[in-house]
Amino acid sequence: MSDRTRGVLFVLAAAVLWSSGGLLIKLITLNPAASPIARGLAIAGGRSVIAALVIWAFARPISFRFTRGQFLGALTYAGTVIFFVIATRLTTAANAILLQYTAPMYAALLSYRMLREPITRFDWLSILFVFAGMTLFFLKDLGGGGMTGDIIAVISGIFFALCVVLLRKERHGSPLGIVLLGNIITVAIGLPFMIGNAPSGTDLLLLLPLGALQLGLGYICFVRGVRHVSAIEGTLIPVLEPILNPIWVVLFYGERPTINAVIGGLIVIAAVTARGVHKAMRERRDGRPAES
Repeated sequence: MSDRTRGVLFVLAAAVLWSSGGLLIKLITLNPAASPIARGLAIAGGRSVIAALVIWAFARPISFRFTRGQFLGALTYAGTVIFFVIATRLTTAANAILLQYTAPMYAALLSYRMLREPITRFDWLSILFVFAGMTLFFLKDLGGGGMTGDIIAVISGIFFALCVVLLRKERHGSPLGIVLLGNIITVAIGLPFMIGNAPSGTDLLLLLPLGALQLGLGYICFVRGVRHVSAIEGTLIPVLEPILNPIWVVLFYGERPTINAVIGGLIVIAAVTARGVHKAMRERRDGRPAES
């Protein structure tokens, strides 16, 4: 099997593993009397305990340089996963993942300020379509979710964009080191909320695959695979995550997104994917390494 084929399979596996997050987060109950935010923080902390152990076990040695960039990258990673779990508890799984998936558009804007990377006219057009799609989530019935959850999902996308930009700045360091440190920070923030929200036996059975497979193994597969695939493949394959995530929830949890969310999500996915493919093709044409 060629390196490219292995790379494609690793990235594909990462997208499928990531897509299970919405369903598993919805199925975990914890303490029904606690607030959704407290339960979300408890789930995020428990998931990251397991993910950190998996990443440390499979990816040793991991270097910690304790630089400002590595620490900020870890903080933004922690913000990404914490706010995503809370958003999934407060709104529909479709809203949470699709609103987070707007992150590449924020990354384009942040890259201009932080990395001095130019924004093209196609970038601006993609951003316009993404925000047009986002408005559908907030019309009338809020796309089937709660306003608070939808806003938190957007915040998760902003943190994800910051994390992507900081990972790019630290690309010559240890990306998995940032992810591991980010999970440790998430544990420190989330585990105190386990007090009074101790998981039942069923919850523990769900937390294990959520931490070990969805988050831990998912990131290991992506980091190992993305270095061997083309920029276009690295853009297209992860699109499976926001497509599959709501499907698993519909099939096994019965939560259905509204037509507003479906149309808005399709617009967001199309705009983000088109921008990624256009960027990769332009950089290939110019003979430069493409970065999503």
